[in-house]
This record gives sequence, C-alpha cells and structure tokens, in this order.
Amino acid sequence: MGNNSDTGGQKAKKPKIFVLDTNIILHDYMAVRKFQDNDIVIPMAVIEELDKFKKGSDNLSFNARGFMRELDKLSGNKMFGKEGVPIGKHLGKIKVELNHPFPDALKGCFQDDTQDHRILATAIWVKENNPDRFVALVTKDINLRMKSKAVGMEAQDYLTDRIDESKVEYTRNEVVIVENPDWNAIQGLAYGQGAMPYEAFTKERPSPNQLYKFKTERNGQAVNICARYDAKGKKIVLVKSKYAYGISPRNDEQKFALDACLNPEIKLVSLTGGAGTGKTLLALAAALEQERDFEQIILSRPTVILGNQEIGFLPGDQKTKMGPFVQPLMDNLSVIRHCFKPGSKQAMKIDEMLKDEKLLISPLAYIRGRSLGRVFFIVDEAQNLTPHEIKTIITRAGEDTKIVFTGDIFQIDQPYLDMYSNGLTHLGEKMAGQALFEHVNLTKGERSELSEIASRLL
Repeated sequence: MGNNSDTGGQKAKKPKIFVLDTNIILHDYMAVRKFQDNDIVIPMAVIEELDKFKKGSDNLSFNARGFMRELDKLSGNKMFGKEGVPIGKHLGKIKVELNHPFPDALKGCFQDDTQDHRILATAIWVKENNPDRFVALVTKDINLRMKSKAVGMEAQDYLTDRIDESKVEYTRNEVVIVENPDWNAIQGLAYGQGAMPYEAFTKERPSPNQLYKFKTERNGQAVNICARYDAKGKKIVLVKSKYAYGISPRNDEQKFALDACLNPEIKLVSLTGGAGTGKTLLALAAALEQERDFEQIILSRPTVILGNQEIGFLPGDQKTKMGPFVQPLMDNLSVIRHCFKPGSKQAMKIDEMLKDEKLLISPLAYIRGRSLGRVFFIVDEAQNLTPHEIKTIITRAGEDTKIVFTGDIFQIDQPYLDMYSNGLTHLGEKMAGQALFEHVNLTKGERSELSEIASRLL
C-alpha cells in the first residue's frame, strides 16, 4: 500500500475519514493535504499534545507550530461544525473533534487515562457515528496500532512518504562490477585520457553518476579500476584516489565518496554506511580542502533525545546542553587536526576558521532559518530526519551551495521512523538519476578491526 487512500472496499463510495494521531503532525505538518479528497479528523487530545511543543526550537516544535498556523488559516473565522472546513481544491474537509469516552463495552479494557487512549476512543466514536464510511486511525505508533486492531478499529501507518521496501536496495548495490572488460577500453580509461565513451563498456546509456568497478587481470596481476558515468560528457570517467586535508581513502567506496564530495558539479551527496566507515570524516575533509570556494562550512546533526525527553532537562546553559550532540562532530575534526603537527599552517587554519565561525559545528535545530548561500553543508545522522525535514534543508540551498547527508539507515533513533520512511532513504530513492546527485554506500569499517566486527555481527 503506497498511500493512505487506497483502502476501504465498498465503503469507499463516500470519502474516507482519517483520524490523525499527534505523531503524524510532528512527522509532517502538511500531512493533512496528502489524503486526496478524504476527510481528516483531529482529536482534541492531539491539539492538547501539540500545545506542549509550541515553545521548543527543535524540528518537532517547528512542525507543531506549522500545523497550528495551517489549521488556523483553514478555519479562519469559521466554526468547524459537524462537517468541518475545506482543506483545499480537490481535497477533503478537516475538523477538530472533542474527546469522547470509550463505548461501554470497552471501558474496562484500558485502565490508564492517557492521550493515546483518548485519541483511540475518539476514533472509535467517529467510526460508530459514520457507519456508512470507511474510518481509520493513522498513527506511527505501532503500539497504538496494535491496541486499535485489538478492539476492531482500523489502524494504518502514514504511508505517503514511505519508500517501497524493494527500492531500498540502492543503499547496498549501487556499484556495477564489470569482470574482464575490453582491455583497450581499460587502457584508454586508466592509462590514457581518463575518460572513455560509455559504449566502450556498455550498450545502454548509464544513469548519471552510476559507479563502476572494472576488474580484470594483466600479466598475472589483478587490475581494479574505479569509474563513474559523467552524463554531461556522456563518458565513463576514471575515479582516482584523491587527497583532502590530510585524509586519503582506504578503500574503493571511500574513493567514490571523496570524489563525490570534491566534485563541484555534484551539488547533493548522500553517504550511507555503518559506524566507522568514514562518512562524516571524508565529507569534512573535502569541505576543508575546498574552503576557499565557500563562505562557510557547516557541520550539523539533528538533536535526538532518547527516552522522549526534551533538551531542557539537560543541565547547564545552551552550550553545555549541546555538548553531547556536537562532540561526535568535534571528534571527526580532531582526527583531521591530528594529521598535522601542532602549530602547523593547516592546524592553525582550522582553529582560525572555528574562531571566525567560517567552520561552524552546531545541532541542526540551532541553524534553522539560516541562509545557505555558498555553504558546504554537512548533515550527519540524517537517517533521523523525516522526508519533509530533508526537503526543507535542500530547498534552502542557494547558489554555489553543496549539501552532503551522511547516516546509517539501520541505526535510527527516532521512534516513528524506520529504514523505509526516514528522510535519507527517501532522498536516495527520489533523487536517483539526477546529474547533480550522487549516492555512495560505504561498507568497510576503517575505524578498527574490532569496530568493523562489532558493526557487522552485533
């Protein structure tokens, strides 16, 4: 099922009714416009929960405020009434429904008076009062979906931005391996002009920035060539092992990643892989190598608090609170700094850039709204962003800006995202085939042998 308007059977003759949980709004505040001509019901318990997020500075608070502004704009000076108010052309209606108790037969099933139970009770009330229409509760909370199904209430995940599971293969098999290619073509590519027409290797035109590994043997020695299809020149070009601010690639995937980050023609890069594969380190090294081409280098990551707590509970001032979030980014910078002697020109340059904020390391929530003109912007842990948040970041990119997203789709800390619905997966599937986009999946850990074994086996 690719969206939330495909089901309903015979009841689909009338517009369906979708009751939205709070987490749908916090995931995508424009979700109410993505249910086609069906009607939306927002339980009062959802409004009460959103009220708790209105003063924060993180993405959840941004979405909460954005939805309330949208709801206020839709309602204007009108009452929601029994039917609700129109959402827009070719769309359904939306209304806020007061909380309702569970029907008598279910009152003993739920002992705790929680917002989740109030939302479920209201959804059941909506269903009972609309027997001729398909009604479903839409929530990203799997526990609430199970409770709903247990009492006979239709429950669905929010599927509009969920990627087909079969398409997530792009994170694993994007490199085409060619065994024993034509030797004359290899000579022209590796030992000649560094580029060959794609017809020398394949009959079909490759997708832009398709990655290749050409493997053969010559005079008893293995030959391994890395290459990329350049759609602009219609040629397959050699990918060399490059050096960036003290960092050089240790394997073929790192070679591809560094090449993508250093290529001025590629404005958007996605680097995925497990811990220790060098995603963020390579991106940062490439940014420092090109610092003269950008007005600012920004290295950021989303602030994800485990245990559903807010940043405010952490002790200290803002800088102290943010310490745990920026420390992993500082660690990558320290690795690069230690490539040079203390007091060297390169080490002093890093310190100067930090002081002048030409190199800015900050949680994502604290750079919202900033202009992204001539910026090399690295977003770490991007698997914890929603598709809407990824889109918001990219659409703020000005001229001569480059954005690199890094992350591991198998290590997601957001409770309502998974490997099929997170922003990093969404980005790779939607942007695949664009000439200004390149994706590289790094598979080999280079932090240590212990780190690689743990990442693979545990």
